[in-house]
Amino acid sequence: RNLYIHSLVYSALFHLSHTSGITLLLSSDVYSQYESIRQGKQEIPKYFNFASDVLDKWSEIEKAGKRPSNPAFWWINGEGEEVKWSFEELGFLSRKVANVLTKECGLQKGDKLILILPRIPEWWLVKVACMRAGIVVIPGTSQLSAKDILYRLQASKAACIITTGKLAPAVDSVASQCQLLKTKLMVSKGSREGWQNFTELYQNQSADHSCIKTRIQDPMMIFFTSGTTGSPKMTQHSQGSLGFRPLLSERYWLDLTPSQIIWNTADTGWILTSIASFFDPWVFGSCIFIHNLPQTDSEVILNTLCRFPIDALVGAPTLFRMLVQNDLSKYKFMSLKYCMSGGEPLNPEVMEQWKSHTGLDIHEVYGQTEMGVICSVSKGMKIKPGSMGKAAPLYDVQIIDKNANILPPGQQGEIAIRSKPIRPLGFFSEYLDNPKKTAESERGDFYVTGDRGTMDEEGYFQFIGRDDDIIISSGYRIGPFEVESALIEHPAVVETAVVSSPDPLRGEVVKAFVVLSPTFSSTDLKSLTRDLQDHVKKTTAPYKYPRKVEFVKELPKTVTGKIKRNELRDKEWGRI
Repeated sequence: RNLYIHSLVYSALFHLSHTSGITLLLSSDVYSQYESIRQGKQEIPKYFNFASDVLDKWSEIEKAGKRPSNPAFWWINGEGEEVKWSFEELGFLSRKVANVLTKECGLQKGDKLILILPRIPEWWLVKVACMRAGIVVIPGTSQLSAKDILYRLQASKAACIITTGKLAPAVDSVASQCQLLKTKLMVSKGSREGWQNFTELYQNQSADHSCIKTRIQDPMMIFFTSGTTGSPKMTQHSQGSLGFRPLLSERYWLDLTPSQIIWNTADTGWILTSIASFFDPWVFGSCIFIHNLPQTDSEVILNTLCRFPIDALVGAPTLFRMLVQNDLSKYKFMSLKYCMSGGEPLNPEVMEQWKSHTGLDIHEVYGQTEMGVICSVSKGMKIKPGSMGKAAPLYDVQIIDKNANILPPGQQGEIAIRSKPIRPLGFFSEYLDNPKKTAESERGDFYVTGDRGTMDEEGYFQFIGRDDDIIISSGYRIGPFEVESALIEHPAVVETAVVSSPDPLRGEVVKAFVVLSPTFSSTDLKSLTRDLQDHVKKTTAPYKYPRKVEFVKELPKTVTGKIKRNELRDKEWGRI
């Protein structure tokens, strides 16, 4: 029998054993096969499609009355509109969309489709439909400019783009330079010349569609990386690396049941949304909750947690930094039990504030576009402030030196994942059309993340900083995150970014860009600068204190919310 079916059954039985007191008995032959794949001793299945082999299986379980009655997908917009779909309804609607893509648009297996939509239900429908048709979907954030869209259309050679009426003019301004673009679909109540109306097309389509057979290594998604340097690279993932991986890594970073609801606030263009608001929760048969959130409003988020039975919350560190600025004693969450943060490290001070006011821990997740979740602090694991947890299943994560030698615990080096002799399931396939960059991502037997860190005796990893963010001042190596963590403990600091700045004596020194809390906006800045410097000296090693401080209204960020320290650093060094 297919091992992914075994995994689904295993998950379902696990949930039953926890909700009904049923003892879980997994036959030894199934368990041994399952573990053989985990350990790389047995080949993974040749064919796999997430739509037919996971979503449709949950639809069957649902129709048999063996799944709780809560929806598979639950969307609100904060203005009274609401959408709820069961797995059966998701299947029905996504088959209609698959027919639009193949029959109306003429797309075939392997064709590429750029999907630029905000947090609206159509984003999920199109993704499932693309999997059914074997079309490679390329998500993008709604904040993309015309120049960004042109770059993505030309680099990917996409045949189709689906976006909103708001972004349609930007697409039209560059479409003439994209000869391979055949079809433009608009999710809008209105119409526009040269565009087809997505909603009208799919509503009038038949729901009779047979899911295409895909190999486990077939391309499924491409992400344009939001790196802090250089042009975005096309990071290609397969049916196996995104769809089959959570069946094997099980509940390491995400531990849900079919009766639970998860809300991830990340933008649709970020891989975290594909992982935390698509693949991993649906492997567990859980409900994915989405709020349209045109703007990230902390009061809206807190009120939503009070009004809806959300069990798990996933967000970037910026989200939690915003939330703790509110009077959390005014809010009583309906069901929230589990909080996760990913994207970049979360300052221990924020974690402490959240815990003291809500009673909830924040579990850190560390990953990259290239391989999803690399490390995490899972449920039941001891939380060490400043640590991003232990290595995820399937990955052998190590700290290595410049010669790819494994370093002992406590010694700083580059975070790397073993990629040879067997490339683990979960790894990206390649940087599409860029074999040089693909080759440069490996050193010896390891994929090198470009991040520096340490590992302790218990296998916990700590993030130091991007390799190109490290500050060397008077011979001292200083990670920006440790300085930022010290600064954010001060009540005047809402957000901060630390970079190197040129200095004639020391070569370079630490400079902090600081976003102030409104309550400190009228404070004497010279006095506050000295106060912040003294605070850092007392909190961490004195040589790390910021010799330069600049107060700013906001920090430059990528479309996924990561602070663009390279931009700040380049300005300091006169490169911009």
